[in-house]
Amino acid sequence: MSLESAILVALAEEPASGYDLARRFDTSYGFFWSATHQQIYRVLAKMEATDLVAVSVESSEGRPNRRVHHLTETGRQRILEWTREPTPPQQLRSEFAVKVRAMPFGDRSAIVEDIRRQRRVFLHQAGFFREAEALHFPDATALGDAELAGWLTLRGGMRVAMSRAAWCDEMLLALGEPTPDEPEETT
Repeated sequence: MSLESAILVALAEEPASGYDLARRFDTSYGFFWSATHQQIYRVLAKMEATDLVAVSVESSEGRPNRRVHHLTETGRQRILEWTREPTPPQQLRSEFAVKVRAMPFGDRSAIVEDIRRQRRVFLHQAGFFREAEALHFPDATALGDAELAGWLTLRGGMRVAMSRAAWCDEMLLALGEPTPDEPEETT
């Protein structure tokens, strides 16, 4: 997948300025696809040049004009074509996993501490997803197609985060290290 595809989907959900998109990639979208602000602005410029997005300018007193990006019909067609393409198998790239693998050659105690830190990060991510679910999808049985797609993606993120936290617990147990007493929810 390219950053272009991720931006197309984000704009299909809601037109946005480059700044708004960057903020969304810093939060919710960032759990699934990362991009710097510079990358987002660079891709938006290319997308405008190739007629995938159009820009409207909103003026406001005392602030710079706001450039809001909207999907064009060409952009909507690109999403349609992209969704018809099979998704290639994803390769896991994890510096954390490689660091764990390096334990016999490195600083075991530092790696154990990193496992504990990563566990906290994964639990925090799962908590973010739980809060978002409670706020945006209080009744998952009553969702329309657009909401259902968002809920399914959120649930996938929650499951990945909880699985990673459980992996950290498994590693700590296998290493004979005490595991934190934080309760874990199964979702």
